[in-house]
Amino acid sequence: MTTSQAPSAARRSELLALAAAGVTVVLWASAFVSIRSAGEAYSPGALALGRLLAGVVMLGAFLLIRREGLPPKAAWPGIAISGVLWFGLYMVVLNWGEQKVDAGTAALVVNVGPLVMALLAGWLLKEGLPKRLLAGMVVSFLGAAVVGLSMSGEGNASVLGVVLCLLAAISYAGGVVAQKPALKHASPLQVTTFGCLIGAVACLPFTGVLISELGDAPVSATLNMLYLGVFPTALAFTTWAYALARTTAGKMGATTYAVPAIVVLMSWLALDEVPGLLTLLGGAICLAGVGVSRSRGRSRVVATAQESRPVLDPTE
Repeated sequence: MTTSQAPSAARRSELLALAAAGVTVVLWASAFVSIRSAGEAYSPGALALGRLLAGVVMLGAFLLIRREGLPPKAAWPGIAISGVLWFGLYMVVLNWGEQKVDAGTAALVVNVGPLVMALLAGWLLKEGLPKRLLAGMVVSFLGAAVVGLSMSGEGNASVLGVVLCLLAAISYAGGVVAQKPALKHASPLQVTTFGCLIGAVACLPFTGVLISELGDAPVSATLNMLYLGVFPTALAFTTWAYALARTTAGKMGATTYAVPAIVVLMSWLALDEVPGLLTLLGGAICLAGVGVSRSRGRSRVVATAQESRPVLDPTE
């Protein structure tokens, strides 16, 4: 590859990663709408297990079709930790926490996760904490706080609910940071499939509850649970892993701050919940923060341009 081709290839990889992250964000935002419906018929553990089992079936089918097989040994520690923390613990405690607090409080507390993720990645993965990333995350968190406060109901938040949402945020951040090194040794599909499988195994104690609730749950709730497993889990977690393999954990965490804004839009379109001006303002602030966190400084752009210039041979 020539010097002039290298920056264009890097740019293409960056755009593909951004597109994959966009798919993830949209599908994760849609999950909040589906969880609201399925959560009325399924308890937190049963919903998590049903979602993960559906995800395992879909991911396993794709893994067999692509014939990717088992991940290398070096990838298993990261896969195991992310499977327990993110696919298992996070999904259960988030479902539980959202039953104890209003949606606004849950959104506010869980959005601590990307900040924790950036700090852990800077410390454990040596990614550092660029000023633009930190500034963008702070702006986005303020936007998420505005969305959360504007959507809060009567303030029916319990201490247990807040603790559960905080635990969800920390387990989410820890799972992502553990997943990042695994992607150096295994494909995004392998990391996602076996992480989802480990999460499902961790949730097997809820099997009896799931079987019991399946008989009483309306078809719409069960379809929403299956949707959660196929799209926000199987597809979105795979596109997340694809993007994470091509950028930093801190930047990926910042990107998820677009979720509150998209949730507001989806609730407006799908549930006919007209957002107030304060909610719209918060969503706009979230998106602005994401833009800041993913922007590149002028010095970096100039450096990239200089690297792309052809080197003249003095003998010519």
